[in-house]
Amino acid sequence: MVVTDARQSPTGESPTFDLSAYLKQRQALVEAALDRAFPVTYPEKIYESMRYSLLAGGKRLRPILCLATCELTGGTIEMAMPTAIALEMIHTMSLIHDDLPAMDNDDYRRGRLTNHKVYGEDIAILAGDGLLAYAFEHVAEETKNVPAEQLLKVIARLGRAVGAAGLVGGQVVDLECEGRTDTTLETLHFIHTHKTGALLEACVVCGGILAGASAADLQRLTRYAQNIGLAFQIVDDILDITATGDELGKTAGKDIQAQKATYPSLWGLEESRKQAKQLVEDAKAELAPFGEKAQPLQALADYITSRTH
Repeated sequence: MVVTDARQSPTGESPTFDLSAYLKQRQALVEAALDRAFPVTYPEKIYESMRYSLLAGGKRLRPILCLATCELTGGTIEMAMPTAIALEMIHTMSLIHDDLPAMDNDDYRRGRLTNHKVYGEDIAILAGDGLLAYAFEHVAEETKNVPAEQLLKVIARLGRAVGAAGLVGGQVVDLECEGRTDTTLETLHFIHTHKTGALLEACVVCGGILAGASAADLQRLTRYAQNIGLAFQIVDDILDITATGDELGKTAGKDIQAQKATYPSLWGLEESRKQAKQLVEDAKAELAPFGEKAQPLQALADYITSRTH
């Protein structure tokens, strides 16, 4: 755990958690693991395409959440890292496919040209497929010191998160709602709890499953993840309106252009900020039984509403 070394609160509480140092440390571990997982071999083009998007930077929030939860519930970074980077592979697949002309039709992602703009739509589709397939292979083959039953639960959880019951289902409803003016809050909630929230929930819960967390702890972690997942999407919707393309590393204002329903379009900006803040407070409350060990997850929850990209 990363803490500042000198500052104590007046009440004698634990030193302030240094999220910046923690993120930098964990991002470096994740980047190194991702790089090792994908050496370039024949046919080079597909590996180069997968690496182009996978190693393009980003917050690495999803693998970091998985690592943090595994540690919180008694596991280690080593046992969680294969699943953590598999989650980033799945997330990257979703971004590559989401950027395609048939979906959101974006030219920029993380500050540079999207995959299909560099490699063509055909290779971009195959790069996403390759990342998704390899994610499951990597979890199955590289995870060490985890009982087989727990590993199978993780693999099943990943499959559910990315399939029609999760990310894919949310994307379908999202596409169906483009240009419509009658999208309800209930439908919007369905879209984002599936398209964004399902994978974030899997990140948190899989870390606990790998460590052998109790059913009660997994329930707490599930509620934590559901709250931060929805808060994350609300903040994304806000930033699409308030941030610039340079700040976001992708085209700003896409939701308005596509006539998509968003939380700000239904609630307004101020209420959206208020709702996101409350979701984060609710998420943090779920971590209370873990005490100081939950400092990384507490800080990550706060980070979701304070981020600028």
